[in-house]
Amino acid sequence: MLAALDLGTNNCRLLIAKPCREGFRVIDAFSRIVRLGEGLTRSDRLCDDAMLRTVQALKVCRSKMERRGVSHLRAVGTEACRRADNCEEFLNRVQDETGLSIEIISPKEEARLALAGVAPLLDATIPYALVFDIGGGSTELIWTELVRGRPRVIDQISVPLGVVNLTETYGGDRVCPHDYQRMMDRVADRLGDFDTRNSITKAVAEGRVQMLGASGTVTTLAGIQMGLARYDRSRVDGAFLDRDKARSISETLLGLDYIGRAGQPCVGRDRADLVVAGCAILDAIWRQWPVPQLRIADRGVREGILCELAAAARHRRRRG
Repeated sequence: MLAALDLGTNNCRLLIAKPCREGFRVIDAFSRIVRLGEGLTRSDRLCDDAMLRTVQALKVCRSKMERRGVSHLRAVGTEACRRADNCEEFLNRVQDETGLSIEIISPKEEARLALAGVAPLLDATIPYALVFDIGGGSTELIWTELVRGRPRVIDQISVPLGVVNLTETYGGDRVCPHDYQRMMDRVADRLGDFDTRNSITKAVAEGRVQMLGASGTVTTLAGIQMGLARYDRSRVDGAFLDRDKARSISETLLGLDYIGRAGQPCVGRDRADLVVAGCAILDAIWRQWPVPQLRIADRGVREGILCELAAAARHRRRRG
């Protein structure tokens, strides 16, 4: 029994699975918004409330893994853990209170695992792919070439701007159009060199690029575009989001306050203050590279970890 745990700046996510011939079969899952990176922008430290929420969520994860008899686990921490001055203290506490050992991974490893997780959604007939993941504390972008249907990383960047730190800077209740533009501009400023050295704009103009996005922002917008009364992963994962429709939805959400956004289907209270910042990041990416459609992935690092754990399990069985 395999488990993958992804502790991000905003979410704590767990998948438990069994290896099978096609890869793996999910047995159990858990996801909770813990906002581990709350206040990190101001202090460079994880705050007590955020650490407490996270430890409580990790205890639930530990209980699920024990109940399912997990034998192989990889648990990783990303941007909040990378940035926090008191991360070692926090991880020691996690070890003491839950027995879990969290591995802090680099942006490069985070991107590699995310790409492995979303790879089945890429179209092998389109030669290049721009894959991105809008996180709580950073946004990962990967420029890939598809070689015989498999993605090969050409270049990648980690932009240290995500939905949590942008929301803490510009607010999450009523966001004025000026601040929304400032968020877009800050992200856009980080994309130019990446674009220039890879000639991505030229490839987009030639129709040789597909775009795939993973994050709560893009899954939320896809759910709204589909008119879902409540979020349904089975319908959203693998769906397509139109650029013009996404911009219209973003404008609508920007015009609402926190309460108004919380009442929207597929948004809810947990994401109502963060979704506008996510829309600004997505707008900046789409302004730089105007691919008409975005494919949506409700998958990523956890699935990438499970792919590798399942492959290792199959290798052990063959050797045994």
